[in-house]
Amino acid sequence: MRHKILIIIPAYNEAASIREVIAGLKASVPHADVLVINDGSRDNTSEIARKEGAMVLDLSFNMGIGAAVQTGFLFAEQRGYDAAVQVDGDGQHDPADVPALLKELFETKVNMVIGSRYLRRNGYVSTKLRRIGIRFFAFFLFLLTRTYIGDPTSGFRAMDREAIRFFASGYPSDYPEPEALILLHKKGLKVAEAPVTMRPRSGGSSSIRMARACYYMFKVTLSVGMGMFKRVE
Repeated sequence: MRHKILIIIPAYNEAASIREVIAGLKASVPHADVLVINDGSRDNTSEIARKEGAMVLDLSFNMGIGAAVQTGFLFAEQRGYDAAVQVDGDGQHDPADVPALLKELFETKVNMVIGSRYLRRNGYVSTKLRRIGIRFFAFFLFLLTRTYIGDPTSGFRAMDREAIRFFASGYPSDYPEPEALILLHKKGLKVAEAPVTMRPRSGGSSSIRMARACYYMFKVTLSVGMGMFKRVE
């Protein structure tokens, strides 16, 4: 029986890239539904997404990546999807990798599969500073959970119904990917990685700039550490 799949695309001012992202997803996973969470964009992201045949939920103002993604999880839970795949709207995630993430999710029976940029040495390579930060978070999470995830900041992720239900009830804000792994660990849910290829952005600019890198690392480290003390249900 074919699984019911939802692709969740959080998008803020991604008019330059959203058309290509949706077209790629429809070609790679034609049986999946595509949902764009328009996070208060000031451009025509929403209009383009609708013209490309995606479902669109418009948030009335910019609420941040965590709220946008949780909105997608709430939609997936309410509509009874078997799995959800989070894909960035900037074009860096290759839609051709989605079937492999889903295959890993269903065959290994874990609750989340993270698309790792560092299991396969090809495609786009991030800056040295960003790679150092990712290694730091990987090591820090290993100290806390005794589980090594090589690309803990990747937002390219596939989740099963149990993870969808868990994150629909609460999801970290700001830069939520590392903290979400802590919450999964505390809940007793299983995580795996699968290799993906990262591409240069199709348009727009990253929300993390050089001047904010140290502040970002401090803030994420603090939130991850505090996540160990949060209650999960």
